[in-house]
Amino acid sequence: MSDAPVQNTSITRIRNAGDAADVINTLTSLAGRANWIWFLALAGLFLDAYSNAALGAGLSPMVKQLGLSPGQVGLLTAMAPAIAIISNPFGGWLAARIGRVKPLLLTKVVFALGALLTAAGSDFQTVFAGRGLVGIAYGIDFAVAMALLAEYTPSTLKGRLNFWQGVWYTATTTNLLLTLVFYRFDVGADIWRWSVGSSAAFAVVLLVLQLTFLVESPTWLAAKGRLRESAAALRRMYGFAVQEDTREGGPAEQGRQVGMTDAGVLFRKPYLPRTVLSTVISLTQAMQYFAVGWYLPVISLELFGKEFEKATIGSMAFNAVGIVGGCLAAYTGRRLGLRVSSMAGYAVVFVALLVMGATFKELPVALAALLPVLFIFFHSAGPGPNGKSIAALSYRSDIRTLGTGVTGMLGSLGSVAGLYLFPQLQAGIGVGASLMVLSVVPLVGLVTCLLIKWDPTRVAVNLEEEEIALPKRDERR
Repeated sequence: MSDAPVQNTSITRIRNAGDAADVINTLTSLAGRANWIWFLALAGLFLDAYSNAALGAGLSPMVKQLGLSPGQVGLLTAMAPAIAIISNPFGGWLAARIGRVKPLLLTKVVFALGALLTAAGSDFQTVFAGRGLVGIAYGIDFAVAMALLAEYTPSTLKGRLNFWQGVWYTATTTNLLLTLVFYRFDVGADIWRWSVGSSAAFAVVLLVLQLTFLVESPTWLAAKGRLRESAAALRRMYGFAVQEDTREGGPAEQGRQVGMTDAGVLFRKPYLPRTVLSTVISLTQAMQYFAVGWYLPVISLELFGKEFEKATIGSMAFNAVGIVGGCLAAYTGRRLGLRVSSMAGYAVVFVALLVMGATFKELPVALAALLPVLFIFFHSAGPGPNGKSIAALSYRSDIRTLGTGVTGMLGSLGSVAGLYLFPQLQAGIGVGASLMVLSVVPLVGLVTCLLIKWDPTRVAVNLEEEEIALPKRDERR
């Protein structure tokens, strides 16, 4: 594979993270090696989604085979996002200290171990432990991968980060498709083991590719005072003729290690509104998704029948809508901005939830199916990806992963809330009334977007040059 063409034959010298970011921002496109590495980093999010979907595809056979209680099923279903509440900020802290690539490689090993342990499980305790490992890897990987993608991406292509949403739905659909293939091989009740085990194979392949090709973030390296390595990363990934500035007073002073105690800076100016916006979008989009996530199987079974194959095909059809919307999210993010596209998505989702709730089981099935289709499309093209993208694009490199970690933590909290609260609400007042009550969630997201005007795709500022006051403390390694 050819390297990206050198953009400038003259030697550019970098003194700090701002210079490294400026060099990357001269690009108007990513091609060759740079494009390949960008998508390779994005592929980690495919594994995140695939691993989360793997258990769900064969959940019913697993429940019967292991004799699980409803409480145990609930614990396994919510395990990954629950643990990610802790592992998201931990991943952010780790990446702030040791870089982006090392944690990403580590998570692939943990993913593989967790998937194999789950697939081999003969009781609840073993499967529980395996899903716990997957949750740890998922939380770390997501926080770090989004930060690395933001640091790989020139300012004119910021909306490209939203491709992760299309990748998410693609991964879910791929897992469902492979589950159908395993079903054709007549593996019986063990079909869930094949579905889960296949994610270990993906993890190993991705580990080898990322170990071979990933390049450490040039801006993070420069922020740490490692200018020679930063220049080498810029040359390797983009083909730039770049050197460290060795003139007296040129190189930046080595930045101190950023720790969890520095997370408070996310809630002070200039970052407070950015943190509030990204976390509210992440929290509300996760909650609203699971509101309809519980409704989709009902529609799927009604439309396609109660047989395993037909119900799985129905789920794939709904996920295909998410693929289209998720891929369009990169376009809507670029054309409308991340904030405005979130507002448009929230508005349609709000109306869809109200109508679904008011007409539940009253509309013809074909017409009723149109409502969740609209929901999925506008969710995935709007707020679905934007919370994490806004977080990744709103902070300078030395604290960026702290920002993505906090945002991911609250997004995971929304997932857990949706998984636990909606079934309880449904049992108390019914599905229709529950959907109408939960319409307040996208309404909160919409109001937040109206009140907070920040949009990282609509500002011309070098984040690396923003002045912030990190607490002074002694370094203790």
